[in-house]
Amino acid sequence: MAIRTMDTTRRGFLAAGASVSALGALAVGARAQSREVVPLSAYRPKYLSGDEWAFVMAATSRLIPSSGDGAGALEARVPVFIDLQLAGDYGQATDLYMAGPHDAAANPLYGYQSPLTPAQIYRGGIRAFDDWCQQTKQARFSDLDAVGQDAALTSLEKGEVRLDPALRDFFTILLQNTKEGYFADPMYGGNHAMAGWVHIGFPGARASYLDWTDPKLDGVPYPLGPVSISGERA
Repeated sequence: MAIRTMDTTRRGFLAAGASVSALGALAVGARAQSREVVPLSAYRPKYLSGDEWAFVMAATSRLIPSSGDGAGALEARVPVFIDLQLAGDYGQATDLYMAGPHDAAANPLYGYQSPLTPAQIYRGGIRAFDDWCQQTKQARFSDLDAVGQDAALTSLEKGEVRLDPALRDFFTILLQNTKEGYFADPMYGGNHAMAGWVHIGFPGARASYLDWTDPKLDGVPYPLGPVSISGERA
C-alpha cells in the first residue's frame, strides 16, 4: 500500500480491500427508503473522544481521499463505521482469544498477539502517534496539511514511529478497518449510499441472479446497481 499515490490509484487499492472486508452482504429482497443520516460535522461518537475522532476523520480521509476517482472515506462515512465498531463487540474483542502469553514478534498467522482490545489499541495508538507528530512536526496529526499527514502515515506504516509492542498493529488495524468501512453493508454505518460498491461495481445483496444466467449474456455488463441488506438501492 503506497499512501503517496492514493489520490490517483484508488481503484486498485480498494478492489484488493474488497475481498477481505470482515462484514459481507447477505441476500434479501424488498426495496427500502434511504435512511436519513446525521452530517459528520454533527455526529456524536459512541467511543472515540473528540481528539480521537479528529484523528480518525483525518487519517481515513488520507487513506481513501475524496480527490481522484470514486467517493472518499468521508463521503462513505468510514469514520462512523470505525467508531461504531470500536464501541461494539469488535472494539471489546468479544470474539478474539485474549488469553496470554502474547508475543509481539510472533508470526501474524498465529493470530491476535496483543493484550489490548482493538478499542484500546486505537486509544493508545492515536495518543502515541499524536505525540510523535508533535515532537517531529510540531502539530497533532489532524492539524497537519495533507502532505504532512501522508508523510506521517507513511512513517507509521514503515514502523518508523516508536510504539509500545502491544500497539504494533495500530496502522494495520486502522487500514483494515478503513477498507471494511468503505465496503461493509451500510447497516454498519459506513459505505454510505453504497458508494464503495458502486465504485467497484459490486451488486450487493441482490436475492436472485436467475435473469443473468443465460449463456447468451456472457460478457454482457451487469446493468443493475447494488442493493443493501435492508433493501436500499443505489
